[in-house]
Amino acid sequence: MTGTEPAVQRIDTSKPHPARVYDWFLGGKDNYPVDEQLGRQIRSLDPGAPRTARANRWFMQRATRMLVRESGIRQFLDVGTGIPTEPNLHQIAQSTAPDARVVYVDNDPIVLAHAAALLRGTPEGATEYLQADAREPLTILQQAARVLDFDRPIALSLIALLHFIPDEDGARELVDTLIDALAPGSCLVLSAMTADLEPEKVARGIAAYAAGGVRLVARSHAEVSSIFKGLEPMDPGIVSVSEWHPELAEGETPLGEGPVSLYGGVGFKV
Repeated sequence: MTGTEPAVQRIDTSKPHPARVYDWFLGGKDNYPVDEQLGRQIRSLDPGAPRTARANRWFMQRATRMLVRESGIRQFLDVGTGIPTEPNLHQIAQSTAPDARVVYVDNDPIVLAHAAALLRGTPEGATEYLQADAREPLTILQQAARVLDFDRPIALSLIALLHFIPDEDGARELVDTLIDALAPGSCLVLSAMTADLEPEKVARGIAAYAAGGVRLVARSHAEVSSIFKGLEPMDPGIVSVSEWHPELAEGETPLGEGPVSLYGGVGFKV
């Protein structure tokens, strides 16, 4: 890490945090009783919630493999990184392309506290962590330019981020600002919650998060597709993350029956 990051903020353990609840769903250790309490409540309403978290993580891994192996992408900007869970994006990318450069961005102090784990990349490449808010895309671009070459293709990774940012808080604007700064050949990798597949379960989950002070937004297929407006979609388009190129799976365990209420897709800037 560079010396310009802000001081570590106090980690608030009095209320649940979505990154820590997600970590609990994935079987991680970087969460607190308040996060586990909400996680158990959500799981009681939707037993498939931990399965959705795993499917989302695996989507990121599959997309990264495809972009590195088949599209030649060597730079990644991962906004809304979350708590490190191995294998992390840079480990997937650098296992195939040791010179890959990865910038992680998050505003959660607990992610900053664990940033050292994120920075163990290859000597040929670069792995950096920036503490910044997704709602400040110009700040992200300015800081990321220290590590990434914006004249060359970059994969912008927004994994399970936008359902925490409603449109009235600038979700579309932040995506457009980041995409506009990327060179042709760059791409958007996105997953976002939907209520299309399991409306009642998703509604109960949103209500449980809201009771814990966390606002979530579910988007329809049309709304998620509109985020990719102007980009050239990679087959199979916008689908449930569990259905996106399953042939690229490595080390995944069976998810079990039932839909996964997250849409995912990859779109290229031409």
